[in-house]
Amino acid sequence: MCMYDAIVVGARCAGAPTALLLARAGHRVLLLDKAAYGSDTLSTHLIHQPGVAALARWGLLERLRATGCPPIERAVYEVADVHIEGCARGVEGQRAGFAPRRHVLDALLVDAAVAAGVEYREHCRVTDLLRDGTGRVVGVAAVHRGRAFTERARLVIGADGMRSTVARLAAAPYTVQDPRLTCAYYTYWQDVPADLELYERPGGWVATVPTHDAATLVLAYFPQSRFAEVRTDAQRAYREQIRLTAPALHDRLAGARPVERLHACGDQQNFFRRAAGAGWVLVGDAAHHKDSITARGISDAFWQVEALVEAVSGTLGDDPARLDAALGRFAEEQQRRLLPGYEATLGAARLDPHEQRLSLLRAVQSDAELTAIYLDMVAGIVSADALYTPRLLALL
Repeated sequence: MCMYDAIVVGARCAGAPTALLLARAGHRVLLLDKAAYGSDTLSTHLIHQPGVAALARWGLLERLRATGCPPIERAVYEVADVHIEGCARGVEGQRAGFAPRRHVLDALLVDAAVAAGVEYREHCRVTDLLRDGTGRVVGVAAVHRGRAFTERARLVIGADGMRSTVARLAAAPYTVQDPRLTCAYYTYWQDVPADLELYERPGGWVATVPTHDAATLVLAYFPQSRFAEVRTDAQRAYREQIRLTAPALHDRLAGARPVERLHACGDQQNFFRRAAGAGWVLVGDAAHHKDSITARGISDAFWQVEALVEAVSGTLGDDPARLDAALGRFAEEQQRRLLPGYEATLGAARLDPHEQRLSLLRAVQSDAELTAIYLDMVAGIVSADALYTPRLLALL
């Protein structure tokens, strides 16, 4: 049996670029996914500017542009009497976001990985982790189109999402876990021009995101406590939430038509898992998942991918202890780096715009520079601390 340097389980926004970058670094990589190539998945679609900068570094941004995905160059945020409108300062020259359909983005990432030399198998379900006599993970057992097989590798990477099979088989415990806070419903509307638009009120959040084919994704968020009620008549609740939270948007949708069924996200878990062990590591939503209300999942996955590949560079040889030490450092940095955004996301997902935050936002809306910094914060480019400049403090 041949030995891979890495087996990556999951071929979406975390797994495919992990395989891509490892292959470009000269490693032999097997990429497995239980879904079909080019299949769709639940998503807010949004790639904030840090993720866009990653695509540019990987040489994939122009390929994404060529698919017809529109750049998102303006953001609007409304809550109570606050209206913030502008553009983030950006990162590495990237000031626009993108929100590609996932069947487009995920296929693009897999294609790039395969072009770099990755071996890719779709319709492949992992059933177990192989271990040596010390308990170290050394490969996977899986089923491909009804045929069972095993493959061995120096490293098994779980990039298989919130309900990760690799995490379950590795018995990776939660290190941080919080209750679900929202549920969300969305569909796509044809020929309804929009920017990245965010509307908030107590108990409600509505967002618009332009995507492929002149369609606009319109999402409506509800408290998780209302999920059982909302799902009994989701269409009515969805439209009513838009009417109450974003009345001007509701008027713009009058006469327009949704082009797909209503999609539901009722299980928005909030956690970190222990992300590494002997011979295995978790990346993307498998390691860390949070409410989609801030749409940071894809951009955070891209950061994790680059951090992981950098961490294991030069360690996929014959010294398991050296590899495990690198994985441990990566896991610690992963949680340290992503925890502030996690906490900020939970704050937004409580759907409770309190007066202290509204006072801050009133000051931000009055100043173009503060608006740009605030939109950088929304995109995950800077932390909340960056907003507290002398300029802001003078306005409060």
